[in-house]
Amino acid sequence: MHRVGYLITEGFQVMSLATQAVFEFANIVAGETVYKIENFSIEGGTVRSSLGMYMDTLPLGAPGLADTWMITGTLTPLTPPGENALASVRGFVSSARRTAGLCTGCFILAQAGVLDNRRATTHWAFAKKLREMHPRIEVEEDRIFIVDGQIWTSAGMTAALDMALGMVEKDLGTDMARSVARKLVMHQRRSGGQSQHSELLTLSPKSDRIQSALDYARKHLSRPLSVEVLAEAVHLSPRQFTRVFTAETGQSPAKAVENLRLEAARLMIEQSVHSLDVVAKETGFRDRRHMREVFIRGYGVPPQAVRRDARRIVSA
Repeated sequence: MHRVGYLITEGFQVMSLATQAVFEFANIVAGETVYKIENFSIEGGTVRSSLGMYMDTLPLGAPGLADTWMITGTLTPLTPPGENALASVRGFVSSARRTAGLCTGCFILAQAGVLDNRRATTHWAFAKKLREMHPRIEVEEDRIFIVDGQIWTSAGMTAALDMALGMVEKDLGTDMARSVARKLVMHQRRSGGQSQHSELLTLSPKSDRIQSALDYARKHLSRPLSVEVLAEAVHLSPRQFTRVFTAETGQSPAKAVENLRLEAARLMIEQSVHSLDVVAKETGFRDRRHMREVFIRGYGVPPQAVRRDARRIVSA
C-alpha cells in the first residue's frame, strides 16, 4: 500500500486537495486500497483554507508516516510557514520515497532548502519571484510538472492533477493512469514536459466564427490550411477573414496555424512513440526539417530534446 500524506498549512488552497481524487479513483479502478490518504498539519486540529473552510488534520509525529508527501499551496507563498514546518519538510525529503510541492507549495520546499541545485516549476505567476528569491534553483516556469530525483513540483492547480496522475503511472503503470484519467473525465493526460500555456486559450477569439475557424484548423492540421481554406470554412471572404481574425486574436492566420501545429507536434512527441517524420506529417509540417526549424524558433530546443525530456520524466 502507498501511503500519501498531505501537509496542510494555514491558508491552504482547496484545489490542492483535488489531487486526492486521483488516488481515490486509482483505488476504485484497482478494486482495492492501493493508496491510503491522510491530512496532516504541524500540530493537528483544524486548519483554515484561503476560502474560509476548515480541514481536520492529524498532528505530525515520527518520520515514516507516508511514502509520498504532498505540500499544499497557498495564496501567500512568499511567507515562510514557520521553522517547524520547514524542518518537517526536510525530514520528508530524507525519509520518504518522494515529496511534492503542489503549485505554490514549491515555495515551502524552496524555503526548506531542498530544491537547491534542482529543477523545479511552480505557477507561472510566481515563477519569476521563485527564481529571484532562490537563485540556486533551476526554475523552469513553462512546465506542467517536473520530477528531479525524489522531488516533484507542479505548476498551477490543475497541473497538480497531471502530476498526481504521473505518480499513479509511475506506481501502477500507464494503463492504470489512463483509466483514472477517463474516470475523472480529463480530456487528456498531460505529460510533465508540456507547456503551461494552451495555444487555443492564448488566442481566445471573441466570436464564434473565429473560434470555429480555429477548431477547424485544429482538427485538420495535416491538411493545407491557407487563408482561403479557413475563410471558406466559416463563410467569409479571405480578406474579411484575415482582418477579423487578426483583430480578435492578435495573430495572423498563418502564425496561429503554425503555433497550433507546434503545440500538437509537441504533444505527439511527448505522448507517443511515433517517429519524428510521422509527427511532422500528421501535424502539417512540410517535413521533419521544417518542424525542427519551427521548434527551435518556438521553444528554443529541437524536437529530439523534447522527446528525451519526456522519456526522462517517465523513467524518473
